[in-house]
Amino acid sequence: MTGSRAVVVKDVDAQAFINAYAAYLKKAGKIEIPKYVDLIKLAHFKELAPMDNDWYYYRCAAIARRMYVRPGCGVGGLTKIFGGNDRRGVRPGRFCKSSAGVVRNCLQQLEKMGIVEHCPNGGRKLSKEGQRDLDRIAQQVLYPQLFE
Repeated sequence: MTGSRAVVVKDVDAQAFINAYAAYLKKAGKIEIPKYVDLIKLAHFKELAPMDNDWYYYRCAAIARRMYVRPGCGVGGLTKIFGGNDRRGVRPGRFCKSSAGVVRNCLQQLEKMGIVEHCPNGGRKLSKEGQRDLDRIAQQVLYPQLFE
């Protein structure tokens, strides 16, 4: 049982939550996937596009979780979060940001769904409805026996 304590996103394993929320986003069908989804790379240091056909839902779920953990973050901050090591052959690798277009498009889709809203002093944050949805999914992940 859940007890008297409420379950929030920070109580749940990140990977399990992102998988569950991506499945919810796909099932809801409110996200409009861009036409170039099978061609685009997630960063300029990547060689190929993602192999998983549902990668866009997973990226939207990961962005929504990051908005929960770190409100007020904008497109630039999220590109740093999703960036990685650019391996440059014999030369030492260095950090590079991820694609800003993908992050921006995901944020726009989440805004259209009412999960994310603009902050008055820059960046974006979760709306009350979005926070409620994410907490509900977190409770379903932590206590699956209650929702069977």
